[in-house]
Amino acid sequence: MSALPAGDLFALTAALVDIPSVSHEERLITDLLEEELRGLAHLEVDRIGDNLIARTQLGRDRRLVLGGHTDTVPPDGNAGATVVDDRLFGVGATDMKGGIATMLELARTITEPAVDVTYVFYAREEVAVVHNGLREIEAARPDLLEGDVALLGEPTLGAIEAGCQGTMRLEITLVGARAHTARPWMGRNAIHRLAQVLTIVETYVAREPVVEGCAYRESLQAVHVEGGVAGNVVPDRAMVRINHRFAPDRTPEEAERFVRDLLAPALAEEDTMKVVDMSPAAIPGLGDPLLSALVARNGLEVRAKLGWTDVAFFSARGVPASNYGPGDPTIAHTAGEYLERQWLHDTHAALVDLLTNGA
Repeated sequence: MSALPAGDLFALTAALVDIPSVSHEERLITDLLEEELRGLAHLEVDRIGDNLIARTQLGRDRRLVLGGHTDTVPPDGNAGATVVDDRLFGVGATDMKGGIATMLELARTITEPAVDVTYVFYAREEVAVVHNGLREIEAARPDLLEGDVALLGEPTLGAIEAGCQGTMRLEITLVGARAHTARPWMGRNAIHRLAQVLTIVETYVAREPVVEGCAYRESLQAVHVEGGVAGNVVPDRAMVRINHRFAPDRTPEEAERFVRDLLAPALAEEDTMKVVDMSPAAIPGLGDPLLSALVARNGLEVRAKLGWTDVAFFSARGVPASNYGPGDPTIAHTAGEYLERQWLHDTHAALVDLLTNGA
């Protein structure tokens, strides 16, 4: 007998929310998903660590990858599911147990899809990319991630959030000279030098490029500062960490060069700037017939994804990818995170149509 509800998508989502799966603790939910999928004759199932990949092998002309992460952020007084009328509360309800439930129900019920389908349930999306389950799968069996187009079930309120912006973090270290604070003219205050850098960042006017009809909005934000030696010492070092979100019309190299040029007036020869973390952007890929059909037949809103998601993983490997899932992204990771029953059923119905009728 199945440990997870069948036929009631809302109840299935609640059951998944009840399963704790904070990042690095996804084994239990993966065990249950594997138990569900191993028994289905129309699927070929592989497990790599706490990542599960289920595929149809029908020899169709095209393959659609449906992906979703099984982990959640730590609960904030909202562990477990609470249902109030048609609203489901609980950590991961929006991000993204609703998307996982949708994928599982599709995998269980659509036995003869018009396209071959790969369902990827992967671990550790909510933590540093080095731990990401997609990278673990790729290292062991890259063939399991092959496809013509991909959809990730990230919460989008039932819209298509196309592609995604890239993100990079840079550390700028400014150099000064130590001196006694009673005689500051004998030194150079590195913390004071941060003012010019921060002014440039604060007055930055965001680019708003349009890519494949989607309007992106870049950003530049100081997110961390360090400096200081002692209460009576003029500091000779100060560091500011900056996060830059860049649109998919720029490569990471172009985005880095832009930031370097922007901040150049505030930097001296002895100062340093280094990229400490970078994830590339992803082009929308809306011209793909499957994505076009999904949008057209369901009258979906299409907008740019301003944040970063794993669609960039697929895009970097030549697979057009977008985000499409139930749930409101603006309340993800909050104590009041919730999912509406109608959001869940609307997304599921659109994907049933896509898998049944193809492009």
